[in-house]
Amino acid sequence: MSVNNEFRTRSFEDVRFTLIERDEIALVDVREEDPHARSHPLFAANLPLSRLELDAPVRLPRVAVPIVVFDAGEGLAQRAAQRLTELGYTDVALLEGGLQGWREAGGELFQDVNVPSKAFGELVDSVRHTPSLTAPQVQALLDREADVVVLDARRFDEYQNMNIPGSISVPGAELVLRARQLAPNPATRIIVNCAGRTRSIIGAQSLINAGVPNPVAALRNGTIGWTLAGQALAHGSSRRFEPIVDDALRLATADGARAVADRAKVGRTSRDEARRWANEAVRTVYRFDVRTPEEYEAGHVPGFRSAPGGQLVQETDMFAPVRGARVILADNDGVRANMSASWLAQMNVEVYVVDGLTAADFGEKGAAPPARHAPTPPAVDEIAPAELVTLLQSPGTVVLDFTSSANYVKRHIPGAWFVIRGQLDAALRKLPDARRYVVTCGSSELARFAAPELAASSGRPVQVLSGGTAAWIEAGLPLESGETRMASPRIDRYRRPYEGTDNAREAMNAYLEWEYGLVAQLGRDGTHGFRVI
Repeated sequence: MSVNNEFRTRSFEDVRFTLIERDEIALVDVREEDPHARSHPLFAANLPLSRLELDAPVRLPRVAVPIVVFDAGEGLAQRAAQRLTELGYTDVALLEGGLQGWREAGGELFQDVNVPSKAFGELVDSVRHTPSLTAPQVQALLDREADVVVLDARRFDEYQNMNIPGSISVPGAELVLRARQLAPNPATRIIVNCAGRTRSIIGAQSLINAGVPNPVAALRNGTIGWTLAGQALAHGSSRRFEPIVDDALRLATADGARAVADRAKVGRTSRDEARRWANEAVRTVYRFDVRTPEEYEAGHVPGFRSAPGGQLVQETDMFAPVRGARVILADNDGVRANMSASWLAQMNVEVYVVDGLTAADFGEKGAAPPARHAPTPPAVDEIAPAELVTLLQSPGTVVLDFTSSANYVKRHIPGAWFVIRGQLDAALRKLPDARRYVVTCGSSELARFAAPELAASSGRPVQVLSGGTAAWIEAGLPLESGETRMASPRIDRYRRPYEGTDNAREAMNAYLEWEYGLVAQLGRDGTHGFRVI
């Protein structure tokens, strides 16, 4: 290891060895999501510099975790390392040579987001040969009103955006729990779909692994394949699974799920042991409630955060970015935690399911409390929405909105400028002269951290809109929409191919070809340790 200013560096060989040995490491890409999605190491977690104060305490819950930060030469990594140190992290290093250093040392680089999970899904398909049907084959079944049910394994909001006509929203972890109730006749064919491939494969294989008696198939290539076949999707659908599961069905399903978890060598633990592990601070411990968000808010085990099981398996790098960490799952049915854990175990994650929970254990209601090491927001000068209305009637006030670009384009305060906090200095050169600035975001939570930086960079007074844009909207004040004043480029979110581009068909085909190639990339990378039961 060598020293880069006050931060030491860790080499490609060092990081790679740590990953292979399953020692703890958080390899952190502090660029925005779009550049991250264009090129990064397999287990690099995206925690943009712009949001570190909000995201790091939740996603990196242990302050002594070894962190290796990198960028692609933009100068973000050094700033991020300094900020992480200020947040209390004690083992922060820079990746030697950054992204270019990784490439030059022979490291494999991956595209897109949630790549570990997507690559694992392709490996499952290559090993288990998960049954699948093409879009025209499924359409033919629907046209002749065959005994078939189509279950959409994505989040409900994704399902509402676009779905296979007649399908039902059953997000991933719910599939095994609900399948027998949705298709009580064992002869009914169950087809599982997502937008692309991963959740279709994992969802269908979950049903097969758990011993669901019905014939099961994935919709090959999901809604992308459906669109490429020239078949129309539905929009705004609201068909969801019934929230109650028959007790006899649940018990039978729980036995099958436990058997799958045992085959995958999932660990078992108790509520008290899980709490003790989390408090020991010698290992990074993630505790997740894998039920639906609605169930979580109605009552959960204290200390557990909401991570619906299907999304946890799909976005493991987002929920648990520390490779080598200990992951503990809980539910109240014996199905969802065991099935989710079975997949994480195959992804080389040390995972446990909490046994012996009773209704009394799910006593904490509402959203999760703030992270243990969440920083105190800086003291700021606040301004109410009504006061801002008055200020905007005379020249000299410039409003900066630090929300996501998608939220900004949807609606923002008239005259406000979109700014990515990590790009603030470049954005200032594009802004009109100001006597003062007012900063906002959805809630002004992020804006509070941006305000002192803006004041230091601009030399102008800065106020924070109290309650953020949400308070402005609640006050019934005017809004505008569109890409009206973009002081920063829209790089905070990677646009997925299936969300539409100028060459949609070409982009979708390229995305599918990329997914097909992930197994070969896994082989070249060699750090994953995945196994398929």
